[in-house]
Amino acid sequence: MHILAIDTSSAWCSVALSVSDQAPLYRHEAVSAGASQLLLPWIDDLLSRADTPLSKLDAIAIGVGPGAFTGVRLGLAAVQGLAIGAELPVIPVASLDALALQLIQTPRFKTSQARNFVIAVDARMDEIYWARFEMMSNAIPVRVGEIHLSKPEELNLNDIQFLAGSAIREYGQRLSSSQHAKLAPEYWDDELSISALGVLEVAKIDLNKGKQIPVSKLEPLYIRNKVALTTEERMAISSPGMSSS
Repeated sequence: MHILAIDTSSAWCSVALSVSDQAPLYRHEAVSAGASQLLLPWIDDLLSRADTPLSKLDAIAIGVGPGAFTGVRLGLAAVQGLAIGAELPVIPVASLDALALQLIQTPRFKTSQARNFVIAVDARMDEIYWARFEMMSNAIPVRVGEIHLSKPEELNLNDIQFLAGSAIREYGQRLSSSQHAKLAPEYWDDELSISALGVLEVAKIDLNKGKQIPVSKLEPLYIRNKVALTTEERMAISSPGMSSS
């Protein structure tokens, strides 16, 4: 498979290139707001090192969120330009699905022998994104249900053997504290962060299943549909007994 994978949905700029059965080429750095200057030069560098023109790829994979609004839009805009120019299909990858594939390759998770786990990441605004996953017989995690947006206290850890993601570091015992306490520290991973390698691993599976799509259908994955209230909505919340005409 020849796949270019990109993720800018977090504070990291991350690019990976898979060519045939060789080890992926990879660049991954914390850049905060600097991803817009680095993304395209990094892509050019990886393609040059692999001696592979963009047009020879099978697809471009992109992390579509949920994540930082500006970063997600940046990544999608770059992929749209590249895919249209090279007439390539794209593979959208949810960030929590990529994190799940990254997690199962870590020594701590392998030692745990967990079958049911949760990925939970900081969504800012005192909320978290989270999803449940189940390990299947082919050693591939499958997401159970949708990706949720909730307060940290609303995280459901029933029957969960492992918890991973930035929400642990950010919110600690607020993550359903009575349930969270049942998981010993060896069954947490608070350092897991998304990378293009995780996006790439999901994309390989999806490409084998024929899940690539035309770039015209590429959209961000927004779990939080609204990040601000109007003045009228704020007033209604502060004065619940009042109604507007």
